Amino acid sequence: MNVEQVYHVPALLPQVIDALSIDPSGIYADATFGGGGHSRAILASLGPEGRLYVFDQDEEALANAPADSRLTLIHGNFRYISQYLRYFGVKGSVNGILADLGVSFHHFDDPERGFSFRFDGPLDMRMNRRAGSSAADLLARESEERLAEIFYLYGELKQSRKLAAAIVKARAAAPVVTVERLLEVIRPHISPKSEKKELAQVFQALRIVVNDEIRALEQLLERALDSLAPGGRLAIITYHSLEDRLVKNFMRTGRIDGKEQKDFFGRNLSPLKLLTSKPIVADAAEVERNPRSRSAKLRVAVKLSAEQ
Repeated sequence: MNVEQVYHVPALLPQVIDALSIDPSGIYADATFGGGGHSRAILASLGPEGRLYVFDQDEEALANAPADSRLTLIHGNFRYISQYLRYFGVKGSVNGILADLGVSFHHFDDPERGFSFRFDGPLDMRMNRRAGSSAADLLARESEERLAEIFYLYGELKQSRKLAAAIVKARAAAPVVTVERLLEVIRPHISPKSEKKELAQVFQALRIVVNDEIRALEQLLERALDSLAPGGRLAIITYHSLEDRLVKNFMRTGRIDGKEQKDFFGRNLSPLKLLTSKPIVADAAEVERNPRSRSAKLRVAVKLSAEQ
């Protein structure tokens, strides 16, 4: 079986390649290598002079990279994309940057990583297993108020306070360090009618905080803007409303806070221009092949020149 199929099935692949409008001799960056499906397609569109820089926090992901002289592997967080690119002599000259913000199938299917409620295992959830605190650490140290905030803001769970209280009470008796232990604690507060959805929201909330995903995305957007050449394209695939709102507002205004700035004549001063008013989504055929694509939204913007 193909390694890419085992590790991750890329979402919106033809749409991404079309959106990047690849120059065969251009410079591109895939900020989320994952299973490498998008990167392989970009390489297939590049000529001998083209270059592709790929990022991933997970060494296991980078181990799947093809041997290609045009490819540079970077084991690091995409929040530092401009610093890494400057290290390799690339500054303000990138023709396209892609980020697929979804979690790879590989992560969900590995019980040792703790990303899924389908398997028992340690509550880790770190993308980079050599850095930071695990989900178990977070559940052990955070206050009830902070846990409720996490479940409400990043999981959009109405019963966030009940979940937080249950965890704090349970950890006083025994640590919450495995998936099975967490499920035992929170299931009484999860609706049986929507169990899978709500459990996914709990795990999403923890994963976002463990990996500081929202702040990392903010930094990626700001630094990608610095790295792009005029006319360069920024393509981001999101999977939940928090990410999508942030990406849409940034592409519309060029600012993390989403506040539009205008000149004396009322013209938008954003250095970016959205190429479509609505996100690009998967068609029925793709959703049938890859159900996870159902929630994928691709937004694309082009960096304007100073004169535009």
